[in-house]
Formats: sequence, structure tokens, C-alpha cells
Amino acid sequence: MNNTFVKVVEVWVPDRTRTRLELGAGLYGRYQSFRQVSELKQFHYNDGLPGRAWAGGKPLVLTRFDQSYFRRADVARQVGLSAGIALPIFAGSFLLAVVVFLCGDDDAHAGAIEVWGQNPLVADEMTLVDGYFGTLREFEMASRHLRLERGRGLPGGVWEKRMPMLIDNLGASGQFLRASDARQAGMTTGLAIPHIRSADEVYAVTFLSARETPIARRFEIWVPAGGGLSFEAGHCDQDADLEYGHCSSRIAKGEGTIGRVWLTGVPAVCENLEQDASVAGRMAALVGLDHMLAMPVIEAGQLKAVVALYL
Repeated sequence: MNNTFVKVVEVWVPDRTRTRLELGAGLYGRYQSFRQVSELKQFHYNDGLPGRAWAGGKPLVLTRFDQSYFRRADVARQVGLSAGIALPIFAGSFLLAVVVFLCGDDDAHAGAIEVWGQNPLVADEMTLVDGYFGTLREFEMASRHLRLERGRGLPGGVWEKRMPMLIDNLGASGQFLRASDARQAGMTTGLAIPHIRSADEVYAVTFLSARETPIARRFEIWVPAGGGLSFEAGHCDQDADLEYGHCSSRIAKGEGTIGRVWLTGVPAVCENLEQDASVAGRMAALVGLDHMLAMPVIEAGQLKAVVALYL
């Protein structure tokens, strides 16, 4: 995870009383001192980054930890973490977990995690709510001035379909409206996940991966079909034949990390893919990948997809 845009991934879950959040799992790479601090923390409703995402009920971006409500700012500064994105996972009105992505500034820190939402002034238009772009200032400016109709662009497509979407080769894609900007910024792959609050309120969380500091080294989308999860789409820097290799793959409920997310509805991580029992874990381990985050996409209490990021 040392060369990835995302440095740390955390999964915060309700404790036994369901009044506080505690650390359920995480991927920390070389940031083990930050992990030790995090394992001792709990967050109440509307407290800290996980608690604020819980209370707000929607994805939340915090572009700077200094002089903010981020409760671990001192230790984050010491290890070089400076920004975070929190994605709450709900089943109806009940919180299942909050996934937190933590990033850090450096000279080669290129990439983007964005939150898009419906424009309050134009009902059929989506605009950038907020995002973290690392060093990509020009790409950030272009994104903040963009207006998307339903079905247009990566966020607009997710808004219309209410399903995750993946685009390879962003710089050459006619579907990605910022293709020229993406090409100049070295962006290669885009993954977008819907966050569905109600029938009328949908957010799109986009992960835009750059060549030198990718968001993740492999992306996969799995959907329920025929009694199992089947492979819908994917991209891997290490395996150009990913889609062909998974054309007939199935994951059973409870099988491996991805199957466990389908069973429980709770995001999960795997810190050693050689120990993952699913075909997805085995194939990823064969090309040298070690870590995985799997997240559910839920609407009206039903699981629509599982998205996996391999870091």
C-alpha cells in the first residue's frame, strides 16, 4: 500500500450498544503506529470523521485534518496522513459500518476521490459536493465547475443506473467527460459507487486512479446472479486477462472476504489474500496482491453488488 493514493483503510462498526463506533478492521500498511492509536478510539454519533458520516448519512470528505474535527490529527500529522473520506453503509435507516479512506500529501500524490450529489437548484443535474485530489489542482478546478445530467459521465451513469460502474483508460473514454483533463493528469481507471439514501437521493463516490499512485491495484464488481455472486467488471494493473479469467467464476454466500460481505452486509478487509477462500482471493494472490477491501452496495435493504479494491 506504500505507493497507492489511499494509505490507510478503516472499517468502523457499531459496538454492542449501537451507540458508538469501534474499529472493526483496517489496512494500515506501514502506518502501524496510527493503527495502535485507532484501536483505542471510539466515536459517538456526530463525533469525529466516522461519527459525522454516521450523523450526516452520506459520504463525507475532509481535505485537511489540521484545525478540524478529526480527533487523531496529531498522530496523523506525525505519520504524514492529511485527508480523509468517510463512506457510511446503511441498511434502511440503520448503520452497518463506516468505511474511512485516509490519504497523505507528497510530491507524487496524484489521484482523486470525489463525492457527487444532486444539484439543489436543478433537479436533474449532478455537481461535485467535495473531493480530495492530491496534487491535481487543475483537474480539481475542472471538476468543481462541471455539471452532469442524469446518465452523463461516470457519476451521472451511476446516478441513472444506481449501480457501480468501472471505466478503463479514462483519457480515451468518450463516456468520461473529463477525458482530456484525465489524460493530462495521468488518470487511467475510474470506479464509481452509488450511495443511495432514498428513492430520490443518490450520491456517486468516484475513485479516479492515476498511473504512478493508483487508488488500488485491482478493482472488481460482483453482482448476485444464479444463487452466487458473478463477476461483472474489473481492472487489474498486474493481470490484463482478469475479465477472461473470471468469466465463469462464482462466489458463494459467506465464501472468502467478498462472500462474507454478501452474507453480512458489512464491509470487510483481508490482510493476506493467500488465506482468502474464494476464487477472487486466489487469483489476486497469484499475481502478487496481498490486501483487499470489499464493500456492499445496498438499496432498500437488498444487496445489489459487492465492490472489491485490492491495495
